[in-house]
Amino acid sequence: MKFRKLGQSNFEVSEIGLGCWQLGNDFGAIEDQTATRILDTAIEKGINFLDTADVYGGGLSEERIGKWLKNQKNKPYVVTKVGRDGALFPDGYSFEKVKSNIEGSIQRLGVETLDLVQLHCVPRNVLFDGEMFHWMEKLQQAGLIRYYGASVEMLDEAKFCLEHSKVTSLQMIFNVFRQDAVEEIFPLAIEKNVGIIARLPLASGILSGKMQKGRTFETGDHRNYNRNGDAFHVGETFNGIEFEKAIDLAEQAKTLLPAGMTLQQAAMRWILDQPAVSTIIAGTTKVDQVTTNAAVSDCPELDAELSHQLSAFYQQNVRQFIRGGI
Repeated sequence: MKFRKLGQSNFEVSEIGLGCWQLGNDFGAIEDQTATRILDTAIEKGINFLDTADVYGGGLSEERIGKWLKNQKNKPYVVTKVGRDGALFPDGYSFEKVKSNIEGSIQRLGVETLDLVQLHCVPRNVLFDGEMFHWMEKLQQAGLIRYYGASVEMLDEAKFCLEHSKVTSLQMIFNVFRQDAVEEIFPLAIEKNVGIIARLPLASGILSGKMQKGRTFETGDHRNYNRNGDAFHVGETFNGIEFEKAIDLAEQAKTLLPAGMTLQQAAMRWILDQPAVSTIIAGTTKVDQVTTNAAVSDCPELDAELSHQLSAFYQQNVRQFIRGGI
């Protein structure tokens, strides 16, 4: 496992992190024992960056991580998010409520100070008001958080966040099927020394190359109930692409790859080849997938021709099918 600096923080984070949305049973129910094995395996494979949120499973993800942390000598960086809880979203935002939510995360995780807190895809009008950034500074000064950043859905939101000098990280949808940030966001992020946290690296599993048409998902899995944006932003599920079309595109993308390279390897390595990216948060419900994801850090960079082909494929074949904006 290789490591990179996260923005202006002093954190050296693993290139592959662990997304912990699934530990809240939001990708279907998983047992406590499986959740623990996933976390254990992540540490064994060199992963030291865990990403969660206060709303994942109504706090279950944080609770599971908190119980697990008690037995860890070398504790990883645990990043959480605030802003989508029902006490706040969509129009109940206040400093005291945000502080209360962060204190709840501290309690569930069993820590004194949160390593990094990110605004969690808050409504556009709330984000562009800018007041939440001042609240985060106050919470930082109070010692509740070490650093803060933002998780966003749209490129204009990312640009706005980069205007705030104390933002340490910017978490955004970024993958082979969502590439616009390379030119529109990353140069400014490097200039501002803001670390990019790439989420949805496999587009909800599409870029694993293993999904097939006709697959069904559990009732509680967002890939079932949000595939058309019925619960939250459509881009958060299958990258905003209609499921069957996304499967077709993934199969076409496989034809670009050299023998012996999987789509999962190419997709995640392509992300790491972007200098602005600090870490990739890849969520999984299976232990062996943690190992497979972590191994990408040791893969060589993609050759220039393949990288160019993947970029051209996105522009010519994929971009037009993304719903919900970019």
